[in-house]
Amino acid sequence: KPAIILITLGILSLYLFILLLWIDLQRPPMKTLGETRLWYSAFLSLTGIIIFIRKRYKWILSYSLLMSILFLFINYLHPENYNKILAPALQSIWFVPHVLVYIFAYALLGMSCIIACWELFQQYRKKGNTSNLALANNLVYMGEGFMTLGLIFGALWAKDAWGHYWTWDPKETWALITWLVYLLYIHFNYRFPNKKKTALFLLVVAFVVLIFCWFGLTYFPIGGNSVHTY
Repeated sequence: KPAIILITLGILSLYLFILLLWIDLQRPPMKTLGETRLWYSAFLSLTGIIIFIRKRYKWILSYSLLMSILFLFINYLHPENYNKILAPALQSIWFVPHVLVYIFAYALLGMSCIIACWELFQQYRKKGNTSNLALANNLVYMGEGFMTLGLIFGALWAKDAWGHYWTWDPKETWALITWLVYLLYIHFNYRFPNKKKTALFLLVVAFVVLIFCWFGLTYFPIGGNSVHTY
């Protein structure tokens, strides 16, 4: 109980920091990669403690907290110069819901990847029984649902900002690819329920695609041409 209290206080302090940053910047702290990493850490740790309270899986709580700390540590190593300037394209009612549902989806799908890695490790040790696959699937279903909302909100935002629902921008294209890969996992798992190991590998690959879409794309020349780079 003392550990859970401390973890809860830590999570609340992170949300308080985000709130104070929002007030200080006078804009939603969702513009840069560093700011989205803050939200990801907050959502991931919250998801971990909720799953622990419901399922009592200590390892899920531990790994979610470690990943949250990792993303915060990345921010610590690469601090940003926060400013109050918000590009005209971001001054839209769809900006906040679009970013929030996407980052929350990323947190859920990141948790499903953790479960997949754990199950693959257990199978490597000849102890895997894929008992946690149902939990991973539920997280994927919710994550895919929120990503669908993110695509819809993004299309409405694009229409409001640039006059077109879809422009085949590099970031938009990879967001669609990520959505399709997770949809492929859902259909594969439904069509071949006995091929659990292959499904687990596919789930890990899907998260790698997600990470590339999120911030890996920015390190490639094509990412610099995206209107989603600020």
